[in-house]
Formats: sequence, C-alpha cells, structure tokens
Amino acid sequence: MLLPQAFTSRMAKLLGPEYDAFIKSYEEEPKGGLRVNTLKINKEKLSELTDFDLEPVPWAEEGFYYDSTKRPGKHPFHEAGLYYLQEPSAMSVAAIANVKKGEKVLDLCGAPGGKSTALAASLAGEGLLIANEIHPARCKILSQNIERMGVRNAIVTNETPDGLSGRLFGFFDCVVVDAPCSGEGMFRKDEEAIRQWSEENVEMCAVRQREILSEAVKMVRPGGRLVYSTCTFSPAENEENIKWLLETYPDFTVVSPDTAGHLSPGRPEWCSGELSSEMKDAIGKTVRLWPHLLKGEGHFAALLYKKGERGGEFPEGSKKNRNSGKTPDKKSRAIYEEFVKDTLVKAPEGELICFGENLYLLPGTFSTDGHKVLRPGLHLGTFIKDRFEPSHSLALALKPEEVKRSVVIPGNGPEAAAYIRGESLRAESEKGWCLVTLDGFSVGWGKASNGQIKNHYPKGLRK
Repeated sequence: MLLPQAFTSRMAKLLGPEYDAFIKSYEEEPKGGLRVNTLKINKEKLSELTDFDLEPVPWAEEGFYYDSTKRPGKHPFHEAGLYYLQEPSAMSVAAIANVKKGEKVLDLCGAPGGKSTALAASLAGEGLLIANEIHPARCKILSQNIERMGVRNAIVTNETPDGLSGRLFGFFDCVVVDAPCSGEGMFRKDEEAIRQWSEENVEMCAVRQREILSEAVKMVRPGGRLVYSTCTFSPAENEENIKWLLETYPDFTVVSPDTAGHLSPGRPEWCSGELSSEMKDAIGKTVRLWPHLLKGEGHFAALLYKKGERGGEFPEGSKKNRNSGKTPDKKSRAIYEEFVKDTLVKAPEGELICFGENLYLLPGTFSTDGHKVLRPGLHLGTFIKDRFEPSHSLALALKPEEVKRSVVIPGNGPEAAAYIRGESLRAESEKGWCLVTLDGFSVGWGKASNGQIKNHYPKGLRK
C-alpha cells in the first residue's frame, strides 16, 4: 500500500517512537464488525442462530468482530435487519453519545446510517431521531437503512446544517456530528481515500467542519450534549477543531466518555499556539482510536456538554406550524382501518399523515414544515385505488405478535434465500396479508391464499 509521502512524514513527526508500529499496522487485514440491532434481537439469540464466530468489541456493548469468511452481509438475516455491518472503531461514536430512551437526537451527517441506526436502537422506540444527510443519493441510502433496521421513531431529512438550525434552535438533547473529513483513518480499507487525499483537502475539510459545528451547537439544548467525530488522524480536523469550538463557544465543555478506558486520549500537544492548563485538560479528554493499538481503523471523538439548565420542551414555533402533509380523509381512513382490522392486532399509535398516496405515522408532535424531508416517519403503506397496500417498512418494524397472520421459515434454510429472490412460498395460512419471518424475525410481506404465499418482497431489493 503506497501512502502519501506528506501524510507519512507528518505522522512520523507526530508519533515519534510509535510510528513504526503505526505504519506496520497497514500490513494487517482490516477487521470486519457487526452491531446487533437490539430493536429486533439480542446478542445471545443472534449467536445462537448464526455461526459468525462473534468476538466482542470492547467499546461497543452490542458490537462484535466476525470471521470474514462467514460473509454475514450475504445472509438473509442481514436483509431482516438483525444486525448492521459497521467498522468497529466507528461504533465508538454512538457509544460515546450514550443516548437514553425518550431523548430527542439529531445525527447531522447521517449517511450511510451506521450511527443513526445505533442511536435509534438506544432510543428503543421512544423519543425522536432526526437522521439528516445533505447529499440526496446518500440520503436515500440512509433512509433505506433506517427502514431495514425497523426504526419507527425517525424522520429522515435532506437538509443543510443551517437549514435545520434556523428552525430547531435548542431542540435536541444530543447532536451527533460525524463530520465529512479527509479520511486518513480509512486508508487501510479504502484506497479511494488515499487517491483523494491532499494537504489542501485536509485544510478544506477543517474549515468545512467548523462551518458544520457552528450550526450544530445552536441545536443543542442547555444541559444537552454534542458529539463530534472524524475518521482521520489530522490534528487540524480533530484537536484543533475542539480548541476552536471551546474558544468560540465557551458555554461548551469537554467531558471524558464512559468508554475512555478502552481508547487513547486526545493530544493537546499537537495543537498550535500556547494552551492554558484548562485547555490542555479539556483536549486530553477527547479520544482517539489507533489501528496499531486496537482492532479497528483510525477515529477521533469528543463529547461536549452545553452549560445551563434544560429549557422548554420545544423551541419557539416548532409546534405551531402544521405539517406539510394532510390528515387522511374519511374514505382513506376507513380503508386503512379495514386493513388494520384484518391484518394487525391493533393499530400503531401515533398521528397519521398523508403525503400524496402514502400514509405515514409521525413520531411525536414534530413538525416537518419547512424542512426537506425524505421520510417523515414510519411509512405504513400506500393507497392504491380502493385498497391499502402495506409497506416493506411496516413489515420490518413489526413483530409476529403484532399481526394476525405470520409464517416462520428457517433463516439458514433454502426457503429464506428463495423468498429474498422473490419466489412464492408454500405454507398454510388464513387468506390475507401475512408477515413472513426468518426464525420469528420479520423480513417482509406475503399474501396468503390456497396454501401459497405470494411474495411481496420489494423487487428492487431482491437478490
């Protein structure tokens, strides 16, 4: 692997005697990781159902290394959202955020969805997650992963940071900024990151990160917290940015995360200029993950708290605006209620809203007005003429006990692969919509009739 000379020269100067071990780590194979999706399954049950040879990731309770020869991304359980494939060091960010049930959380740079879905799992279906991504194509991938993991209480937005901060001042208990960066920490597993790297790009990224942070801080409530992270080694994008943030926004303070014992401290000596003892102490509470010191790629993270008492439940004006969607009319509501009566044990709780012919369940009382929204909540389904067709999102969010008809097929058997290819199943079930499950975990819809279940797995996802 040919690393940029300017990069290796800088790292040699910074690391000194550690440099030889650091550069030798590039000869090792990257470690694959998966995070158990606790919205659907626990780690004990996943270990029972699979032979992935899982080994715990020390800094992430639900994170595991796996045997790369097992290829869990190809397993039908992946399509059922039982786990998310995620680089082990990247799992540290959600662990540091330490989100609790019922909180309001923003993942400002959310794609492809590893951190967003981890934050959603911590919320456990309570509270609100706004998962945002500025790039439309990446935002679509983020939305698909939110869907696959069965998240009910998330809104996916396609906004600029200032497009959100103007309406959501002081709104969130926790804001996560996994900032776009020069990607130095990914060199071992991503050769494209090497090709795109330059000293100029490092400086450009540092400037852009400060622009993002200057909007992110506005959305943290007093008493709330901000998590800043990158997957780069550059001090300009890491310690220097934390120094700048503390100098610019003195109402923020750095605290050591609970996971700090598994990680390395930040390096205040790599900052430019004379630092006060308080600043040195603060930057020393940030954390770094090094590929020569642990099984993972390069990462940096900081946990900051905003001083002050918790304010009101909503920022001024956020509850006053009406959603840009519309309440279902009497006919649509009757069609949906007929579907619920026939298929579900009970209707999902929450406010119903229509965007075109699509019906959504809104999380809480959040207003989508004025925002570029890709997914305004849980997509329940679509009105097609005089019938209601449930969505794949709804199937993935449901459990067998929440529906009147379900069928179980072995997750490790040929039927699971056949279903994901789009083939019909032979199974006895009462006529109507039927939740197809892999060992009891939902993977999609089927429609039962005469001993056969017609496949309704989305054509775009079949493989």
